[in-house]
Amino acid sequence: MLRIRGSIGDWPVDLTLELDEGDWAQLGAQLQAAKPEASAPAKPVNQDEALWQIAQELLRKAGQLSGPDLLEQLEGLTGSAAAGKRLLVRLRHCADVKVVSGGDTPLYSWREPA
Repeated sequence: MLRIRGSIGDWPVDLTLELDEGDWAQLGAQLQAAKPEASAPAKPVNQDEALWQIAQELLRKAGQLSGPDLLEQLEGLTGSAAAGKRLLVRLRHCADVKVVSGGDTPLYSWREPA
């Protein structure tokens, strides 16, 4: 299951997609076919990797989020508190993410490449 929450202009969006293994495989195959021919072969897209990519993109676009706000969005994305926490831990240890523990909650910031 993949949950997408946000807004398009002033309209709130809350979309839940239920995909089985076959759906993920088909989506991965379509993404592979859409890539330019010159690109290096990529490993197949699985649900965990897709959620990881979306989680990174979420923080990158936000720039900075507090731990509780980020966890809430990750739980909404995954549909599960445990899966949201796993993504939060993975972000904490990601080289592209800076975590500052100050005040009541940690702040997660995306590091732009130098």
